[in-house]
Amino acid sequence: MPKKHGRGGQSANRFARLREEKRHAYVRKIAELSTQNFITNDRPNVKGIVMAGSADFKTVIAESDEFDKRLKAVVIGLFDVSYGGENGLNQAITQSVDTLANVRFVEEKKLITNFFQEISLDTGMVVFGVHDVMKAIEMSAVEKVLLFDEIEHVRYVIKNPTNGETKTWYLSPAQEKDPKYFKDQESGIDLEIVESEPLCDWLCVHYGDFGVHIELITDKTQEGFQFVKGFGGIGGFLRYKIDIDEIMDNNADLGGEDFDPDEDFI
Repeated sequence: MPKKHGRGGQSANRFARLREEKRHAYVRKIAELSTQNFITNDRPNVKGIVMAGSADFKTVIAESDEFDKRLKAVVIGLFDVSYGGENGLNQAITQSVDTLANVRFVEEKKLITNFFQEISLDTGMVVFGVHDVMKAIEMSAVEKVLLFDEIEHVRYVIKNPTNGETKTWYLSPAQEKDPKYFKDQESGIDLEIVESEPLCDWLCVHYGDFGVHIELITDKTQEGFQFVKGFGGIGGFLRYKIDIDEIMDNNADLGGEDFDPDEDFI
């Protein structure tokens, strides 16, 4: 005789079915939200996606047909975490540090390689060195800046207390020790330091004022090290060609035979 299923069996089957339906609905919802948040203009707006969880649900979502194929292509890691909420997020960040660093290094190498190619082809569409880059930024001629994250230059706004005239200087540690940047060359009076801030910090706050995109560069890759040592740790991709010679400041401002027009100031 066929075996009869009791109410317990029916309840278990019904519970399993409801659980599976809710699971599928949740996968679909996550997939929809992922597309809404991480796809812009028909392409991913992030370099990579890390998925983490305490069970196999992250794998189910990653392999689901509901999950956008464009996003699957940028999934860089799946990690097991022991917690939920903020603690789980922090654990996922900790576990993915090396993976994220590798992705960043690949992107960094690509950016700097493109920069070097522009120079070798003499396209006139890049600029480098603190002085030239900052001057080009002021002209809104720079689209993207490659900036060494430990660049040592400091931005100074200097005011002459006698006539109220102000100048902006971008000084290296060696230049900061030179009194000619802080004294009026004609009268010898001390100039007033109105502002003083590390250049990297200032750019990371004010880049939006000039419509510039900042890409922070390390010296941990071969290309990054070459960029820092050979180009001063700062370079820019231009929106249009500019003539640096035409935008040079009046070099007579500092006066004196010791003045070097290549020193980084504006």
